[in-house]
Amino acid sequence: MALGRLSWGDVGVKEYQTGVEQGVLYLRNTDGSYPTGVAWNGLTGVTESPSGAEVTKKYADNQQYGGLESVEEFAATVEAFMSPPEFDVCDGSAELVPGVLIGQQKRKQFGMAYKTKLGNDVDNDDYGYILHLVYGAKAKPSEKAYQTMNESPDMMSLSWELSTTPVPVAGFKPTASMTINSTKVSAAALKAIEDILYGLDAVPAGEGGTPPEVPATDARLPLPNEIKAILTAAG
Repeated sequence: MALGRLSWGDVGVKEYQTGVEQGVLYLRNTDGSYPTGVAWNGLTGVTESPSGAEVTKKYADNQQYGGLESVEEFAATVEAFMSPPEFDVCDGSAELVPGVLIGQQKRKQFGMAYKTKLGNDVDNDDYGYILHLVYGAKAKPSEKAYQTMNESPDMMSLSWELSTTPVPVAGFKPTASMTINSTKVSAAALKAIEDILYGLDAVPAGEGGTPPEVPATDARLPLPNEIKAILTAAG
């Protein structure tokens, strides 16, 4: 914490977020893991809508005795021009036969990752980015508005409201959301986390077997405790 008189508008401290990109969908297994991620193309917006944390006041002896705070919950609305086929089971659809989907089926839980650009008054949008992770999400039924084409054609925008179930975090209350600031964690730790989130292509062995061959790995969503371990190990 800086000592001395406060100042406002210093160079390099005016930050902002903009945009959304590199969406990833992760289906949840019954054991609580998110083993396989797929790219979510056409993602146009994510509106985070936390709720709860409301205080219920209690009174005694004609005065406020205390207050009880309700549990905070994380919800969001996802907007996109399309969703990956793997999302069908999260949207209450099932494949009756190849190419035929039926609705009103059981909805599967999933996780998500996406980025927002982090800018400032010096580097603009190239300053950094915020990596957003969402756990235990479930999509509510949503409307789809089909309209005739006219002189001003437009792409149909889809949207889904999400509710969440938090996952455990050692030493903290359970959480359904996490953000990672690229300007505040080491480049090595950030790469290690993104290699897990986005997967890795295979790397063939070099001449003479050096360096050794590296197999391809699928994208997956690590839980908060694993991410903490990676960041701690990186210092």
